[in-house]
Amino acid sequence: MTQTPALPRLLGPLALLPLATPALGLALTRLLRRIARQKPAILARLGDARSARFLIDVTDGPVILLIEPEPRRITASRRDRPEPVHDAAIRGRMAAFLAMLHGREDGDALFFSGELAITGDTGAVLALRNALDDAELDLTEELAALSRPPLDRWLRHASALVARRSGFVLSREEPQP
Repeated sequence: MTQTPALPRLLGPLALLPLATPALGLALTRLLRRIARQKPAILARLGDARSARFLIDVTDGPVILLIEPEPRRITASRRDRPEPVHDAAIRGRMAAFLAMLHGREDGDALFFSGELAITGDTGAVLALRNALDDAELDLTEELAALSRPPLDRWLRHASALVARRSGFVLSREEPQP
C-alpha cells in the first residue's frame, strides 16, 4: 500500500461559499438515493447499522459529511462548525476513501496503516465497509448515470484525466487477467 495523495488546497475556499455546502449535501443525497435504488442489497447488507449515523471526515477537504442510510440522506457541514451527532466516524484523506470505495486498497490495510481512523460504533463501520465492498461501486459511473449525453461522456473523460494527473482512484478498475 502506498501513501495516498492529498486533496488540492484550492478546493477549500469553495466550501466557504454560502450555498456550496448545502448544495453538496443535496447532490450527495440524490446520489445516495440513486445508489440505494439501483443496489438495494447495500441497505440489506447494513442490517441494524442502517439506522446508524456515519460521520465521514475527509481530513484534507473543507467539509465533513453525515451519512444516514435510512432516511437515505447525506448532510454536508463546513469544517469550522461543530460536528453533527453521529454513531461512528471515519476520518482520513479523500484519496484513502476513494481507494477503498473503488477496491484499489483494502479497508483493513487502510485502517491498520493509519490512512483511515475510526471511532464510535466499530460494528457499524464494519457493516458499512462490507456493504460497500460487496456493491462494487464506481463513483464515476454513478455520477455519469445522473446526467444525460453528452455530459455523461464528458464526466467519464474528465474523471479519467483527473485520475491520471492526481493519483486519485475515481473509478473501479477491472482486474487484469
